[in-house]
Amino acid sequence: MTTLNVFPDRGALAAALAGAVADSLRQRIARDGAASLAVSGGRTPERFFEALGGIDLDWSKVTVTLVDERWVDETSDRSNAALVRRALLAGRASAATFVPLYNGAATPDEGRDAVERTIAALPHPFAAVILGMGDDGHTASFFPGGDHLAAAVDLDNPARVTTMHAGGAGEARITLTLAELLRTDHLALHIEGDGKKAVLEKAQGDGPILDMPIRAALCQSVRPITIYWSP
Repeated sequence: MTTLNVFPDRGALAAALAGAVADSLRQRIARDGAASLAVSGGRTPERFFEALGGIDLDWSKVTVTLVDERWVDETSDRSNAALVRRALLAGRASAATFVPLYNGAATPDEGRDAVERTIAALPHPFAAVILGMGDDGHTASFFPGGDHLAAAVDLDNPARVTTMHAGGAGEARITLTLAELLRTDHLALHIEGDGKKAVLEKAQGDGPILDMPIRAALCQSVRPITIYWSP
């Protein structure tokens, strides 16, 4: 249930993905009067954020949150929230409401219940969820070897968020569960570069889901996933 969209360069990808997400936001606003969007952090989405943030739509009716977050304050250069504020929530998109996942608790385990309530209060379903993917095949904070990985990708898990500690994750994390991420009108995977394409092709082959957790989305999604890739 995947569609691969290939673009000649990263600027073209950013523009196309931004346009598709904006359309989903407009459609959900027209239906419900409000829309929510979950985005990924990391190094890849900055061009996409800048393109989306410049699009003219009723941003005052949009709530933006994150797919996952390192448990760090926004003063850290590792903060996904800081990236979203800098690259997306500028210009037209500054009128949107932003709901970060980090809430100042000492650990994500201590902060999890409050984040669960916060995410539950967002407009559902999401208008769009934009996933990324790491070189190890993780998406969101579904890291190979993560202490709560099996629960995070279990579609019968009623939790909307979970914490994650894993050797490859660096900091402790908090992440939306797969079941929560699939509550969306539009599910996209944004990857760039030949290396990521090779990882994706490996993940689309046979193998245990928990070894390359992006497989959980690729194999278990009840919704089509649109893949956006450029060299």
